[in-house]
Amino acid sequence: MQAGLAGFALGFSLILAIGAQNAFVLRQGLRREHVLAVVLVCACSDAVLVAAGVSGFGALAELVPGLERVMRYGGAAFLLIYGARSFWAAWRGGAVLEAGHGAGSLRRAVLTCLALTWLNPHVYLDTVVLLGSISAQYEDRLAFGIGAVCASFVFFFALGYGARLLAPVFRRPVSWRVLDAGVGAVMWAIAANLLTG
Repeated sequence: MQAGLAGFALGFSLILAIGAQNAFVLRQGLRREHVLAVVLVCACSDAVLVAAGVSGFGALAELVPGLERVMRYGGAAFLLIYGARSFWAAWRGGAVLEAGHGAGSLRRAVLTCLALTWLNPHVYLDTVVLLGSISAQYEDRLAFGIGAVCASFVFFFALGYGARLLAPVFRRPVSWRVLDAGVGAVMWAIAANLLTG
C-alpha cells in the first residue's frame, strides 16, 4: 500500500506541470472534441512508459548511444512547429467555444496526441528513467507502478473532462487567443529547454 501511494504521488506530481500534452488535453476538453480518445491515449501511453520504467527499461535506454540526442532534437523540432501553429491560431483570432465548431477529425486528434506524448523526451525521462529508478527503492515495484499509472488516469480524465468548468471563460474569442498564445509559449519554452539542455 505504501509503495502504491508513493507511486501515485510521484506520478501525479510529474504530470501536473503544464506541458504540450496537458495543454492539448485542456484544449480538447474545452472544445469537447474527442475527449475520451485523447485522455485514453495519454493515460495508456503513460501506463506503457511507467511499465517499461518499473520493469528496468530505463537502464537499457541509457546504454543506447545517441538515443537521447535524437529524441531531444526530434522532440524540439515537433514542439517548435506545433508552437508556431498555436501562435498562428492566436494571431488569426480566437475560436468559438461550441462543440463541433471547427472540429478536427478523431484520427488527427489521436495522432497529434500520440506525437505530443511519444516525441517528448521529458516523458521518457520522467516516466521511464525517473519513475523506474525510484521504483527500485521499493520492495513492491508492481504496486508502485500501479500507483503511478492510476495517477495518470486520474489526472488526464480530470483535466479532459474538468475543462468544461472553464467553458464560461472560453465563450469569448479573446480567451482562445490567450490560450493559443500561452500554448505556443509553453511549447517553444520546452523546445528551447530541450535544445539548450
